[in-house]
Amino acid sequence: MGMNTGDRVRVDRDDTTHEGVLLPSASPDHLVVKLESGYNVGVDRDAADVEVLERDVYDVESDGAEGAASEVAFDDDLPTVALISTGGTIASTVDYRTGAVTAQFDAEDVLRAVPDLAGRANYRGRVVANILSENMEPPIWQDLAEAVHEEVEAGADGVVVMHGTDTMQYSASALSFMLDTPVPVVFTGSQRSADRPSSDNVMNAVCSVEAAKSDAAEVMVCMHASESDDRCALHRGTRVRKNHTSRRDAFETVGGEPLGYVDYDAASEDATGDARGVEYRGEYAERGATDLDITPDLDADVELVKFTPGMDPGFFEVCEGKDGVVIEGTGLGHVHTDFIDTIEDLVDDGATVVMTSQCLEGRVCDRVYDTGRDLLDAGVVEGEDMLPGTAKVKLLWALANTENPAETMRTPLAGEMTDRSTPWTA
Repeated sequence: MGMNTGDRVRVDRDDTTHEGVLLPSASPDHLVVKLESGYNVGVDRDAADVEVLERDVYDVESDGAEGAASEVAFDDDLPTVALISTGGTIASTVDYRTGAVTAQFDAEDVLRAVPDLAGRANYRGRVVANILSENMEPPIWQDLAEAVHEEVEAGADGVVVMHGTDTMQYSASALSFMLDTPVPVVFTGSQRSADRPSSDNVMNAVCSVEAAKSDAAEVMVCMHASESDDRCALHRGTRVRKNHTSRRDAFETVGGEPLGYVDYDAASEDATGDARGVEYRGEYAERGATDLDITPDLDADVELVKFTPGMDPGFFEVCEGKDGVVIEGTGLGHVHTDFIDTIEDLVDDGATVVMTSQCLEGRVCDRVYDTGRDLLDAGVVEGEDMLPGTAKVKLLWALANTENPAETMRTPLAGEMTDRSTPWTA
């Protein structure tokens, strides 16, 4: 048709017209066009009329072409940050052979996807898994904890874990209990893929690397603090929750303020070895104050059950034989009184049963009403103000690593419980 990849074209098919840059296609039967909106569209070649509007407006071959490579130079004056991938879209790039978003991953891939990271650190790339985050499982948490431990032991000054957003809060909780870390371990992700003009991957990646070079030796989640591209929030791994399906500022610290923030403008001014734009507002474990250690064992025989009015008693009966059960109760930590005998049977059979609340704020207190007192008499452990998901992860860890899991669940270990629950304002 007298056109080349990189040309700006107008494609007419039926009653629809698309204008954009022609991309290479994996199939000779289809055209792939990148639109002004940032999205890609595929069109049946035989059914389309194509007009070339402008020649060679985009050098496609130099950006993501097969065989392209970039070397990551080592600078003795820069810290080393380990980039660990479990999947997700944050390090994705557009594959110009297909027009699709791909998630191939090594240090070079990340720097091609986010060139703003260059000059901030020396990078090592490592893949632990390449899965959708809804497919995350406890054995992968163990692999991830071992990988982080190995990278820090090998001299990494900080770790950034690139993770899908749907279950990031669970993975961050898991590593909070499994690892004692002398350096920052920062989880980040992307709510919107790299081929979208509103993608949050660049800002989240830059802010995460700056946080990984900072002084807080905590497991944190770094994501947009607002819908604007102004700053990222740093959430403690055991107190964070994804509270929106698609907004870029989906993640929030429940029951308090984030540990700190990373100002994107300040972080973007100069790429240096020092942490730029990072400000902490709460207490945190300082870099180097803790010796590196790992306790990766988990007891996966734990269920999280959400109580709802009118629910089938079978939901609790199916937990028979489990080593642990976390209940997401109403209010101060309640379930229907008809379920209390079944719960007591679970405890008598050896299960550790922990009560949490469906409420986003406040703590469990089963001493106020008769139902709560009956639950305590049945052997239920109060989960204080732990998030239900965090409580499940902690119970997985406590059953495998402690002699008295019930007492461990009452004891703050990684900031998962607050001293008291009070309203706060940003």
